[in-house]
Amino acid sequence: MGGALHSVPETRAVAVSEEPLPQGAALDTFVEERGEPVVFKGAGTDLPIVRHARDSSAAVMNYLRAKSSGRPLTVYRADPEQNGRFHYAQALDGFNFRASKEPLDPLLAEIAGDSDETIYVGSTDLELFFPGLWAENDPGLEGVVGPDCAPVVGSLWMGNRTVTAAHYDLSNNCAVCAAGCRRFTLFPPDQIGNLYPGPLEPTPGGQVVSMVDFSAPDFARYPRFAEALQTAQSVVLEPGDILVYPAMWWHQVEGLDAFNILVNWWWNAVPEYVDTPQITLMHALLSIRQRPAHERAAWKAVFDHYVFGDGEDAAGHLQEHVLGPLGEIDPMLARRLRAVVTRRIQR
Repeated sequence: MGGALHSVPETRAVAVSEEPLPQGAALDTFVEERGEPVVFKGAGTDLPIVRHARDSSAAVMNYLRAKSSGRPLTVYRADPEQNGRFHYAQALDGFNFRASKEPLDPLLAEIAGDSDETIYVGSTDLELFFPGLWAENDPGLEGVVGPDCAPVVGSLWMGNRTVTAAHYDLSNNCAVCAAGCRRFTLFPPDQIGNLYPGPLEPTPGGQVVSMVDFSAPDFARYPRFAEALQTAQSVVLEPGDILVYPAMWWHQVEGLDAFNILVNWWWNAVPEYVDTPQITLMHALLSIRQRPAHERAAWKAVFDHYVFGDGEDAAGHLQEHVLGPLGEIDPMLARRLRAVVTRRIQR
């Protein structure tokens, strides 16, 4: 019940590391240097939430009850005919699921009773909803970013047999499969065009999602998805397995059992005063996208030079006192740049 098991096209397996999970800043270095997903088999086996789940579903449910702050959870529900996939309605005029705020106890009881509905609790902040769970189950995120970086975000994901459509996140990810099994199907960032992203807004869960149904891909409508599959990697995580992968990798996530839990941590090892590139994307659509082709090509060269290229090439010939935003950006300069941008777009 609660959604049927999906099948996905065959892909190559995510690499498995034989080394222990790196800790703290070494984990960030590992993700940066590796540049692709890696599984650490059984690295989280001794975490309390995994030990309880290995005992029984009832045991881990009781563990969640003991850690709960009592706040109602955001719960997403889909009818059985959606086959577990949370996505758009067929006409793209809304979504194929409903959202509500619900207390933990009856929700767990409903999942334990093998509900007909597909039930999904996503991106639930650990500190707000399950205080104390992070401290007991941190697999090694303490110290992963420096003191000037944005705080690490820990979240819990829970439900029955669910399918979260392929999307990308803006942060690096360390995901612990705590209960049940989950399948990740991942694609490198350069496959964005071959994954046929949907609208930038609204989106089912805050990030743009692929329009391709992986369980029944329509290659006539989405022919380049066949190219994406040539780059895809997948893994079925068992309780205690830990998957890490870099920011911006596309990933579809499926809950394969009647009850499953994933705990994950997101981080970016950049100063907190650095803005999200998502804002830049929206402004680029406003300022560049509709310009003539020769202008767009010219601006691409400008961005390659100043943003994506070697900083030394862009500024190495200038004296330090005239560098301005071409130099190292600190909190004061960041505030000045933000003020300039704000003034110029408020017209």
